[in-house]
Amino acid sequence: MKVRVKWVEEVSFLAQSESGHAVLMDGPPEGGGRNLGPRPMEMVLMGTAGCSAYDVIHILKKGRADVRDCVVDVDAERAETEPKVFTKIHLHYTVTGKNLKTEHVERAIKLSAEKYCSASIMLAKSVIITHDFVVIETQ
Repeated sequence: MKVRVKWVEEVSFLAQSESGHAVLMDGPPEGGGRNLGPRPMEMVLMGTAGCSAYDVIHILKKGRADVRDCVVDVDAERAETEPKVFTKIHLHYTVTGKNLKTEHVERAIKLSAEKYCSASIMLAKSVIITHDFVVIETQ
């Protein structure tokens, strides 16, 4: 897997993936940026949530669950001093579907966290990561 990050101006960078996609990363105005894109550390959290949401949906669908939606809200804390690494990350899943079993959703999240989501498993080696979830019944 390869990516390329190219400096655009000030604190703006264009990240390009091997699969042909691009994302502009930028800083806040008070840091010299124009707030045109997410910060790099936000991208880490977005990638982690995306990786895990992908797993949860895949696992539930493979188990023939009638899952309709999955939203992962992430709340993270960073160290006060440099390097300002993540110290805690909490993932809150809202999984919507018809006749979803709580234990199946819990199992899917656990499998993602412990076996499949490379991003969260990598981060968990140095960050406290917690999870919780709610299941919403739909018609």
